[in-house]
Amino acid sequence: MSSMTESQARDEICRVGRSLFERGYVHASAGNISVRLDDGFLITPTDACLGFLEPARLARLDAQGRQLSGDKGSKTIALHTRIYAAARKFDAATACVIHTHSTHCVALTLHDTSDELLPALTPYFVMKVGHVPVIPYHRPGAAEAAHAVAETIERHGATGMPIRAVMLSRLGPNVWHETPAAAMSVLEELEETARLRALMPAALPLPEEHIEDLRRTFGARW
Repeated sequence: MSSMTESQARDEICRVGRSLFERGYVHASAGNISVRLDDGFLITPTDACLGFLEPARLARLDAQGRQLSGDKGSKTIALHTRIYAAARKFDAATACVIHTHSTHCVALTLHDTSDELLPALTPYFVMKVGHVPVIPYHRPGAAEAAHAVAETIERHGATGMPIRAVMLSRLGPNVWHETPAAAMSVLEELEETARLRALMPAALPLPEEHIEDLRRTFGARW
């Protein structure tokens, strides 16, 4: 993981969860956050509200995903471990996964069957998020969804264009990065771009020459 200690990782999961809840990125007991440690994982408990997490009650799992301590871990650890295994092949520093049911992201999958959630609407979406493939609907916790997500990460990474997010149709986005704060930043940019899409459904994407400029200047993955 990053230079964070386990204690710091516990605090950061709770801080990020509270921030997301207070600003409406998550609601009720929807969503989960995990951090990859050197010898296992931390993940939010099953059916926990991200706005009221307690560091000591986070689920502590070993490297095989078996629970060691804390409240019962979210069943989505199976998906998270597949994300870590696939994403770390292209960015070895990947150490946090966040899943939410963010309103505007989910709304886009209720009437659109595109393979990607959003076009290149803004420079910061291109730079900070990048392509967001849509994974066809599976019931929550389905093993087929985890397989599809891992395969999608591998496929994009093999083309030299690693991704930082996928969208589970009718459920919500999964995003990943080096720390909870960095993953939250990806999620924020993704949901705000989805909000723009809702406000301006006919908005045109950035022209290719502008995207190429972002690639050259900032190394944008697009």
